[in-house]
Amino acid sequence: MNIKGKTILITGGGSGIGLEAAKQFLELGAKVIVTGRNQQKLDLAKNAYPTLVCIKSDAGSGEDALALFKKVSELGGIDILYNNAGVGVAPKNLGISSDDHFKGAEYEMQVNYLGVIRLNNLFMEMLRSRNESAIIMTTSILSIVPSLIEATYSASKTALAFYTRSLRAHLNIIGAKVKVFELLPPLVDTEMVADRDDKKMSTGQLVAGLIKGLQQDQYTIRVGDSKIIFMFNRILPNLAFSLINPKKLNSLLKS
Repeated sequence: MNIKGKTILITGGGSGIGLEAAKQFLELGAKVIVTGRNQQKLDLAKNAYPTLVCIKSDAGSGEDALALFKKVSELGGIDILYNNAGVGVAPKNLGISSDDHFKGAEYEMQVNYLGVIRLNNLFMEMLRSRNESAIIMTTSILSIVPSLIEATYSASKTALAFYTRSLRAHLNIIGAKVKVFELLPPLVDTEMVADRDDKKMSTGQLVAGLIKGLQQDQYTIRVGDSKIIFMFNRILPNLAFSLINPKKLNSLLKS
């Protein structure tokens, strides 16, 4: 996959992984459009990287998705759709009845899974019209092994992982040239996990791994500990589960 000269849309690009990806893609000669719900973060991103195109848009909103598609079309369209936006709610104990737990799960599924399908459907014909185009899905190390403290988040990412593989196969069957990449990050140093003291990969390292995978047409891109967990889960699944779910994390379910 050639990055130079491509126009890339990054959802959730106002900070964290998305903003780092915007930075590295710009350095490779791409045109980058980022979206996000927080206008202040988008303004800061624009100040840091003046060539960015910033559009306020909620990845979980159907109305926002339609407005985003219209704006992007007016700008000339895109070659790469990077579905980076994702949300996670506070840990919940599945054994305790709670309306908040259902609402949190619904929110995660809406943004992490259904919102991605919505955008893919909106942009698919545009992407299919390009000589070289791609969709990038951000799943997770937790789509390999679930986290007990992030059960519904893990489920949303697992759903996205299965959809990603199916979409890739469907496009291949109908002869579409759209490449479908899956990025499986480990725990990354972002605001979402700022309160955790576990080992974290930097956003810079993660995006560098993503770009390397894109350039090599590596459709499943496992970075850092995601590689290790994938291998362990195949040969020593109990060990993989214990690495993802150490006792110090499980104690959060009792608090």
